[in-house]
Amino acid sequence: MSRNPFLDLGFPPEEAMALHIRSQLAVLLEQYIERKGWSQTAAARALKVPQPTISKIVNGNIEKLSIEFLIKLMVRAGLPVGLAAGRRPVARSASGRRAAHHSSATA
Repeated sequence: MSRNPFLDLGFPPEEAMALHIRSQLAVLLEQYIERKGWSQTAAARALKVPQPTISKIVNGNIEKLSIEFLIKLMVRAGLPVGLAAGRRPVARSASGRRAAHHSSATA
């Protein structure tokens, strides 16, 4: 099982990644709205979007909401947004040094 449920469901890798990013952004926004104790109307007012847009986020109907739009809402909410691309981070030891990768195979 991967860290991306959309890959596990058989979506092509590029589509699975976009779906995963979109769903993660929506979940973060939904959690923020819940933490603030906002109604959908209050959230819509604070984030400067129509209430039906908040309803889509809260109810998981996000297929028509772009990643760019969700990022803009995150910024309006004052939530941190970051992107990591390229190679996966190298594992580091507690001292901050690269962890040694040893093969158990013998020659």
